[in-house]
Amino acid sequence: MDFAFDARTEELRGRLLAFMDEHVLPAEAVAEEQRAALASPWDTPAVVEELKAEARRRGLWNLFLPDSEYGAGLTNLQYAPLAEITGRSPQLAPTALNCAAPDTGNMEVLAQFGDERQRKQWLEPLLAGEIRSAFAMTEPDVASSDATNITTRIERASDGTDEYVITGRKWYISGAMNPDCAIFIVMGKTDPDGADIRRQQSMVLVPRDTPGVTVKRAMKVFGYEDHSHGGHAEVVFDHARVPVTNLIGEEGGGFAIAQARLGPGRIHHCMRLIGMAERAIELMCRRAVSRDAFGKALAQQGVVHNWIADARVTVEQLRLLVLKTAWMMDTVGNRGAHTEIQAIKIATPRAVVDILDRAIQLHGAGGVSQDFPLAELYAGARTLMIADGPDEVHQRSLARRELKKYL
Repeated sequence: MDFAFDARTEELRGRLLAFMDEHVLPAEAVAEEQRAALASPWDTPAVVEELKAEARRRGLWNLFLPDSEYGAGLTNLQYAPLAEITGRSPQLAPTALNCAAPDTGNMEVLAQFGDERQRKQWLEPLLAGEIRSAFAMTEPDVASSDATNITTRIERASDGTDEYVITGRKWYISGAMNPDCAIFIVMGKTDPDGADIRRQQSMVLVPRDTPGVTVKRAMKVFGYEDHSHGGHAEVVFDHARVPVTNLIGEEGGGFAIAQARLGPGRIHHCMRLIGMAERAIELMCRRAVSRDAFGKALAQQGVVHNWIADARVTVEQLRLLVLKTAWMMDTVGNRGAHTEIQAIKIATPRAVVDILDRAIQLHGAGGVSQDFPLAELYAGARTLMIADGPDEVHQRSLARRELKKYL
């Protein structure tokens, strides 16, 4: 394993770091000011569109897609350090580069499993950053950590039309509050009584303006509305009808598609989390050298030394594990890297939450305020201990794989 950055990665890192310093980080305060003046909090601040245009001009666009036909053609190992940089400003940078969830996962699904018509109608405008999208799987009435529990029905119309009828209730559907969200990828059951519980589910494309689709309300995350992802919404599908041709892949293939979608998504989150931790360390150090308490600088307090040292050690460990996982995904595929993907999904959010917690503590009241990004970063990192499969599900699966060696 050689984790040295190749020439292309180094060149892109240089461009991206300059873009972050010159445009993205200064735009954070601007975006907040502009959002406060918008008619709807879900409208996009003008500075975000300016960032997107500048990113495209600099060739920093769709970096996440390994398929060179649609994206930058980077490997996971090449993309990892770039995604880490964007994690320093998760509210703006991923969106500016058209590398924000849930659009990234949806574009991967369409590129890998969509047919020519679906890619033309939905993938192309997503790649161009003209529309946004949402992925509708989680439900409020079942334990969605077990995806076989979902109750939303995708049934053939009984009136002879070549349509599906979708009925169900979803929540925490990321992206659904954004007015530019034009399409939902909906997971539901086409064969609820099938013998194989992992072949009961299918995925269909449901345009947002389909009759019977209602975005009921925004779901907050630790009190935040998470505008960067287009919010997280409760969505009701009340006998919404779409053509059968909106099926992605085949009937019964929804569970497998979901697993294929979540693998890259999990490592992308972990890459960005490392960037969040790096920003927390930077803020800790700046705070420590600028504040005095009890007669000496915070930077001279032993406990602060411990926090900073432990954070640096943790980040270096996490980065190596993420890079190893990226390398394995590139060399042996997502299935071959299953253990490593689960390991980073368990280790990274909890460790970054701890680093952010220390950074908040060091900032005192400022740490929980809107004047620093730490509280919002904390909310995002803590949520990732649940999103894309809660820690306990990954621990259960990983432990079973380890025990199998001894049975």
